[in-house]
Amino acid sequence: MTAHQPFSRQVLAELLAFDEQPSLSLYMPTHRTFPERSQDPIRYKNLVRDLQTQLEQQHPGMDCAPLLAPFLALVEDQGIWNSNRDGIAVFGARDYFKVISVSQRLPECAFANSHPYLKPLLRLVQSTERYQALCLTRNEVWLYEGSSEQLEKIELAEQVPRNQNEALGDELTPGDQQGFPNGFSRSGERGDAMMHESAGGGKQDEINLDRERFFRAVDKAILQYHSQPSGLPMILVALPENQAVFRAVCHNQHLLAQGIEGDPSRLSVEELRLQCAKLMAHSHADQVVDSLNRYGVAVGQGRALDKLAEIAKAAWEGRVAMLLVEAERQVPGQLDPEKGRLIIDESGDEQAPDVLDELILAVTRQGGEVVVVPPEHVMPTDTGAAAVCRF
Repeated sequence: MTAHQPFSRQVLAELLAFDEQPSLSLYMPTHRTFPERSQDPIRYKNLVRDLQTQLEQQHPGMDCAPLLAPFLALVEDQGIWNSNRDGIAVFGARDYFKVISVSQRLPECAFANSHPYLKPLLRLVQSTERYQALCLTRNEVWLYEGSSEQLEKIELAEQVPRNQNEALGDELTPGDQQGFPNGFSRSGERGDAMMHESAGGGKQDEINLDRERFFRAVDKAILQYHSQPSGLPMILVALPENQAVFRAVCHNQHLLAQGIEGDPSRLSVEELRLQCAKLMAHSHADQVVDSLNRYGVAVGQGRALDKLAEIAKAAWEGRVAMLLVEAERQVPGQLDPEKGRLIIDESGDEQAPDVLDELILAVTRQGGEVVVVPPEHVMPTDTGAAAVCRF
């Protein structure tokens, strides 16, 4: 049985490494339930036939069997078809075969080319990016890592204090002192509007100071041992009063401006995953808007390009800092890898290479940023692409 794999930036990096060799890419929507699920292998087999036809046309005389063998074997793999989600992407090249299962709908298409067809996956990068969720109460901290599709608790580095006692030791205000240990009234423990930090009197200032010092220690250790090594965006999950205090002392540039307000100890893993996925979707939508605004600024600075031929040349020269690509647009043609010249295909061949995908590869390999603009946003050009140059 061939195993599904989740999509990740690591998988994308693997696919980007394939160049100038026969590469097969197959995308299709799949179904979770019967009877629709029973038709998935049939539709998949038809797409594999398309791959075979393209290979034979592009490489007459080549023995295509080794490349196609793992694709054909998948037709009879009931384990795959009985455990699908909403889409699969299948990639093959010499000594390489991978099946990616995703919870998003994918287009139904198959391409044989000198590199993998990646535009649908790049759009998924923006919606399935991994993140960390920092769960914080006044006295405890724990951490999750995941994506829109899965979430799991991860072991904190030993240098991260798990609670106030580990962080403060003998400096912790004794529990028998006056004042609410949570730093707010009984109603405030529920996170409602009756909360007030001054409740309890007596040693309340010391108790509140303990919280601040604990949060400072957590912020420093999480940044050093989790955020910086992973580079992942971080979502803060905490009651509103703890959100405010933590953000006031936080120096973690990976922390998202919007968090999840509530008691993290009362959320199941699935409830937390759903809330994080919703927040990340909003965050990515904001990023698309920011990217479009960056292009608008670049237009005024004379660093913007909207003609495909100009973008192709700049991409080949490594001058593109950011490429915007229209999600559901395809422009038949290819990029001359030797000269950076754009070659438009006017044959009407539906299986012709996609210029936009070629631009994506060129920009990504030169360290540029690629943003696939979904249909709900308006592209600033009518060519299917736009670029911001480094200089």
